[in-house]
Amino acid sequence: MSAATGLIAPPETRTGQVVALIRGRIERRTLLPGARLPSVRAMAETTGFSKSTVVEAYDRLAAEGVIRARAGSGFFVAAPLAPLDLAEAEPARQRDIDPVWMLRQSIEDLPGHIRAGAGVLPEDWLAGDAMRKAMRAAARGPHLPAGGNSMTGLAPMRALLSRRMADQGVECSPDQILLTESGTHALDLVCRFLLQPGDCVLVDDPCFFNFLALLRAHRARVVAVPMTPSGPDLAAFADVIAREKPRLYITNSAVHNPTGATLSAAHAHRVLKLAEAHDMLIVEDDIFSDFEHAPAARYAAFDGLDRVIRIGSFSKTATNAVRCGHIALRRDWIEPLADLRIVTTYVGSPLGAELLTTILTDGSYRHHMDMVRARLARVMARVVRRVTALGIEPWTVPECGMSLWVRLPGGRDAVDLARTAFDERIILAPGAVFSPTGEWRDHLRLNITQIEDERFYAFLAKAIG
Repeated sequence: MSAATGLIAPPETRTGQVVALIRGRIERRTLLPGARLPSVRAMAETTGFSKSTVVEAYDRLAAEGVIRARAGSGFFVAAPLAPLDLAEAEPARQRDIDPVWMLRQSIEDLPGHIRAGAGVLPEDWLAGDAMRKAMRAAARGPHLPAGGNSMTGLAPMRALLSRRMADQGVECSPDQILLTESGTHALDLVCRFLLQPGDCVLVDDPCFFNFLALLRAHRARVVAVPMTPSGPDLAAFADVIAREKPRLYITNSAVHNPTGATLSAAHAHRVLKLAEAHDMLIVEDDIFSDFEHAPAARYAAFDGLDRVIRIGSFSKTATNAVRCGHIALRRDWIEPLADLRIVTTYVGSPLGAELLTTILTDGSYRHHMDMVRARLARVMARVVRRVTALGIEPWTVPECGMSLWVRLPGGRDAVDLARTAFDERIILAPGAVFSPTGEWRDHLRLNITQIEDERFYAFLAKAIG
């Protein structure tokens, strides 16, 4: 018996097979508490069983308290999650393709693999020369930075971040900024500070898969709102926050991950009004901001950091070897967050902050990003042409960034394609791992900078032809 799902139905019956399928998705965190299950019709089409079989399976799960019916809305996961058992790790090929699997592929060194779904730039796209120059300069100094001069982090870096945010329309003084180990560490601190187990958190559907993995670790109840090319679906947004009363809404705005969508000013205003009406906070992950050619709408710019918390880092643009993230928020929360940082990571990484401050002030980072943005624009145009010729449809063509969210032809299951691709030493990012509801199964996130290899296009042509 599973701690997450209660009684187990005999899997030999058709109804039992559907029950086991849903339980498996819950236990693997593909479906999180609060997630909506596929409709009866969609589940029947997916499994090949009759609608009556699916209805019976859903009724059985509802009777056991695993899911719950909501009038006019469908069925939703109600079961609490069992503690995450990291000892259950399996070889990469056998593991379920889920958010944690994707995180492993982002971190592990896989020589000879095409990392088509990775969320990072290739090594030769990063600011390696500038960072090595900064390290040589630091080594010639009389001492390395000790980091004890401020509990909120290196003052020159915080001053730089304040000025950079002003260029994006965000008013934020240096004393409203706390430096962290990384963008992920920043989000983890915010979740530790603001969430209790069982609290409801709203995310986009699709969203960055690590939002889901991190919220799972914090035992949050996740609900989702469909994403559009201009921001969250406003009608669905209004409905879900009125019904579920989420504590937080966690999102990317200027450069959305994985879709590449750009938040419109109209969407930002409406979302902020709804957040205020329902006492909800917004965590704006702005880690991709330096890919922009010009600043787009931002919640933090319109809100003034009243109920918006902004986080970011340079790991996507400068280097992922030297980590330095930040949190920008209201002044009265800085001290308790600094205390929380101290008890979890002490004083962070002052050397990383100093190295990044050097490349931000000597002009090398600005020149680096000018070249990266121009190169991305050229590559995006080439990739869009090539995938479209294969019958693969971009959901939208992003204004900037490295991600392209695409739909496979004929409703092809991207998880199955990812398994096949793994055997060919190609790492794909299927849409389902970005979805708290398990939807978007015929979509992929492609990293346009990682797919210049002709093997990738040969594989796609063969696999979907």
